Amino acid sequence: MDLCVTIKGVSFLLQTGVGILGNVMVLLAYAHIIYTEPKVLPVDLILCHLAFVNLMLLLTRGVPQTMTVFGLTDLLNDPGCKVLIYAYRIGRALSICITCILSVFQAVTVAPAGPRLSRLKPALPSLVLPTIVGLWLLNMAICVAAPLFSMAPRNGTVPAFTLNLRFCHVDFRDSLSYVINGVVFSVRDFAFVGLMVGSSGYILLLLHRHSRLVREMRRSKGAGAETRAAKIVITLVVLYVLFFGIDNAIWIYMLTVSKVSPVVTDMKVFFSSCYASLSPYFIISSNKKVKAKIACAAVRDQPSVDNQESSDK
Repeated sequence: MDLCVTIKGVSFLLQTGVGILGNVMVLLAYAHIIYTEPKVLPVDLILCHLAFVNLMLLLTRGVPQTMTVFGLTDLLNDPGCKVLIYAYRIGRALSICITCILSVFQAVTVAPAGPRLSRLKPALPSLVLPTIVGLWLLNMAICVAAPLFSMAPRNGTVPAFTLNLRFCHVDFRDSLSYVINGVVFSVRDFAFVGLMVGSSGYILLLLHRHSRLVREMRRSKGAGAETRAAKIVITLVVLYVLFFGIDNAIWIYMLTVSKVSPVVTDMKVFFSSCYASLSPYFIISSNKKVKAKIACAAVRDQPSVDNQESSDK
């Protein structure tokens, strides 16, 4: 096997494996928190859902991409490609939307109470689940066109204006539909990214200008959790914007050529999946409840390992 192919395959394998493990740990920790605690913070529900959609993204794009790099071909037929591409598009869109909602929610939470926010703040926790459901329905409707252009590879040939994912092709047939598809999704993505950047900037502005207010919040009940949550949000947004910029720079280049090199497609897939792979570890390291649940699970498993070692001796 060529050295370049080996490096690429190992990179995808590590990224996908590490990402799936991290998101599964976050989901299991939050499942235990939701089951055992009488009251769950809305930000925890949002982070739990973010881990779920990122896991969905890795399973629908990272796993088949890794298998293809290692030479496994003919993985899917036309219906399989349509389902997989549709699920990936929804997962990617929801990863953007949920991160955006997370930053907006936290910005409203830490904002000083005023005439306009006095009614919104108490109702905000009850709006989390309806908002997430609405985002699911919205993106399922927006992404419905993706399966129409998806198909299994045909005899190793790649037509013009086709995204070659190796395991599937997304054939747009002509330049107009190719460019329109790219522009529509780019506008949606940039709109949500702009909103999350604006919300995060507002959070940073509040934490910087109102240090006395922040100290008072930390003394009050639940304020420490809100401050830690704000820091998690800012970290996730910075992480997302970084990889989003790289991903879209490659995507803009792809819109300017009729035939996209598989190497360029692999680079786009890798950078677009970095956020899904790394974000759960920022959640684990920053969220005390998640870290505690994972630590407790590790401690519970340790005695059984020690007993097994003693019996072997």
